[in-house]
Amino acid sequence: MTAMVGPGCVRHPDRETGVRCTRCERPACPACLREASVGYQCVDCVAEDARLRAGTRSRLRSGTVPWAAPTGRSVVIPILIAINVAVFVVTVVQAGSLSNNADAPLFGQWALQPAAVAQGAWWQLLTAGFLHIGPLHIAFNMIALWVIGRDLERVLGRVRFLVVYLVSLLGGSLVVFLFANPMSNTAGASGAVFGLMGGLAVVLMRLRLSPRPALTIIALNVIISFAIPNISILGHLGGLAFGAALTAAMVYAPTRR
Repeated sequence: MTAMVGPGCVRHPDRETGVRCTRCERPACPACLREASVGYQCVDCVAEDARLRAGTRSRLRSGTVPWAAPTGRSVVIPILIAINVAVFVVTVVQAGSLSNNADAPLFGQWALQPAAVAQGAWWQLLTAGFLHIGPLHIAFNMIALWVIGRDLERVLGRVRFLVVYLVSLLGGSLVVFLFANPMSNTAGASGAVFGLMGGLAVVLMRLRLSPRPALTIIALNVIISFAIPNISILGHLGGLAFGAALTAAMVYAPTRR
């Protein structure tokens, strides 16, 4: 008889396994694991998460979550995506190039340059968030906006979601303005998207759901921001901080009785 050298599955102790549930970290065999948004979770955690989510949906629909303003179909996100795409098309037409659209005159007026803002071009703090350099840049940000923002808009409501988005965008721009090279140029909705990531993590914690998937996405994107050149880590971290802080203020604020 061969002795087991690895831990046994929590549900089948006689089955050796080298894999653990990413949520509870208990060892589990392949038959007891289910693919999750991040890694694999054991069937017990999957069932518990489904129970919690069902209870949360019921509470949101019944109006017993005082800070929530649940809404149905997403409206704000498609509008934001349409605006970003329209601006991108304008820059492509102006530059006469899909990949080199940063040559468009609109970039000179709208991209965030701290020195220009200091001289009065304050609108760049906002407009830079609607510019994107090349198709991959806008595709990545718009997909992230759609994937991350849908649940947040449905829970917070359209108005508060839009406020979180814009404050995250402006917060990221403000951090760039204060701490980046005065002659640098920054563009993109990434600061706002990072703010939504932070807001989603806060909402999950407030609903007593696991924030681990959101936190993992945040960690991976922060690592990417540091690892790849020409990415505005200041804008990302600024947006993340402002978005998380504002969402926390919304969902943890005392409610009227």
